[in-house]
Amino acid sequence: MQKILGIMVSLLFVVSAQAKFSKLAAHKEGEVLVKLKPQHTLSWMSQKQFSHMSVKQKLKLGFGDFVLLKVDEKNLLTTLQDLSQLGEIEYAEPNYIYQPIMESESLLQKISRLTTDDPSFDKLWGLHNTGTNEPDRNGGYTPIVGVAGADINALKAWEITRGSRKVKIAVIDTGVDLKHPDLIQNLWLNQAEAEGEAGVDDDGNGFIDDIHGYDFANKDGDPQDDHGHGTHCSGTIAATHNNNEGVAGVMAEATIVAVKFLGTQGGTTVDAISSVDYATSLDVDIMSNSWGGGGESQALKEAIQKAAEKNILFVAAAGNSSSNNDVTPHYPSNYEVNNVISVAAMNSAEELAYFSCYGRNTVHVAAPGHNILSTVLDANYAIYSGTSMATPHVSGVLGLLVANEGRSDVTAVRERLMATTNEASLFRRKVASGGRVDAYNLLTNTRPPRTPEPTHWQRIDLDEVIESDHPYLDNSTLERTIHIPDAKHIRFVINKIDTESGYDKISVKNAKGVEMGSVTGLHENIRSEYVDGDTISLSFKADHSINGWGFLIDAVEVSY
Repeated sequence: MQKILGIMVSLLFVVSAQAKFSKLAAHKEGEVLVKLKPQHTLSWMSQKQFSHMSVKQKLKLGFGDFVLLKVDEKNLLTTLQDLSQLGEIEYAEPNYIYQPIMESESLLQKISRLTTDDPSFDKLWGLHNTGTNEPDRNGGYTPIVGVAGADINALKAWEITRGSRKVKIAVIDTGVDLKHPDLIQNLWLNQAEAEGEAGVDDDGNGFIDDIHGYDFANKDGDPQDDHGHGTHCSGTIAATHNNNEGVAGVMAEATIVAVKFLGTQGGTTVDAISSVDYATSLDVDIMSNSWGGGGESQALKEAIQKAAEKNILFVAAAGNSSSNNDVTPHYPSNYEVNNVISVAAMNSAEELAYFSCYGRNTVHVAAPGHNILSTVLDANYAIYSGTSMATPHVSGVLGLLVANEGRSDVTAVRERLMATTNEASLFRRKVASGGRVDAYNLLTNTRPPRTPEPTHWQRIDLDEVIESDHPYLDNSTLERTIHIPDAKHIRFVINKIDTESGYDKISVKNAKGVEMGSVTGLHENIRSEYVDGDTISLSFKADHSINGWGFLIDAVEVSY
């Protein structure tokens, strides 16, 4: 069976000039997204092998020209392969489908509307955790015994800033309830469209009546939420403080731009890249992305890269499948772009939430995401769980930083966010920072000590590099052990790895042979999981299908 899958993958699709292949994930049936090279037309569609295709949509985005093609689903793999051979296009890929990332049992769990000054602030454990204030879902999962202080440290951060309406945050999601009393004061207002003529693109940005944002799912200027997910995320970011309503956001003041692309059936790559491109054109400071799915999309990665060039942060949910994103990539959180911040979910006991994805190399921080109370449709409030709920906590914390200091280089901001987290032993091997987000630490650039301390690592070049054959063969195996006397911690420095993701991997083990982590897929210059003690081992195993370039390890890093 694995051999058959390997043959299928070789026909899937080209996402770059180097013919990078990926397994076919959930996609819109019979739809292919093509990026055209500059100055090239669609004349190639007259060729016989493309006669079954038709143009469904053309897109002119800030990072290139695209065309969405309608094809015969049964010929999709062949069509992608044929398109990859054309000199007129850069790449072709399926039109992937994305979904909101929310723990499913909490979808419709609502509570009554509250009518006094932020009366349920005492249930917002993510902002202020007393150890006993996680809300009950009234029939869903019950609260757990919390850890007082295991939160984002909002109260102390608010002594410095509560935010600013100058900070513009795009919530790219199912839309926003534009009439919710806890959100209405913090919605973006496009003055030219609000004061202009209905049905006319008054500001000339290519979008008609985008007064509070845009709906790419329905192709109109009304991003009203019809689901509740995007509204919930928006409330965590910036529900107004002290306004006689139910909750308070991480930011008392912000400007929320409603960008809707997730409809009742989810959303597609075409609408996702259009949404990101739209938010980039508005020069937002932060994009909050509580969604995922599909396969690796070159188009979506390029859209995110374009945002990175403008120092726009792209905060993304790590996923809810309880899996290791280092081994099984999750998109868009796994894109290796310097503005992407991948967020895992924690519970009030300062543990990784049972549903949360993780990844020592690919998930950056943890934030509150279990039993989170926030705004939903019809002026209501609900308790949801998911990395979707953790993501807006981080978006809001970063919004406080932008409000206090202005926009900065995204690489520096991500490093600062990670370095100022509060380390927890249960996160140390699950997320790259080893800790949970702390708003006060971020604002003051307070960097708690680490175990092991990042500055204590010393590189030791190996006398004999550890490497596979290039490419490696079917059913390849390789084992090596490195012993460094007096070391307290050791990890491998992987110069390069290029293996079939999820199937062919390097396992890292301690002196007792216990696996501490694994690495698979395509990466360069990364560190493996570390082991405690003076001995580290690796075990490489490949199956009998796709064979990649392999791997090369030329050093270890040691902490004494």
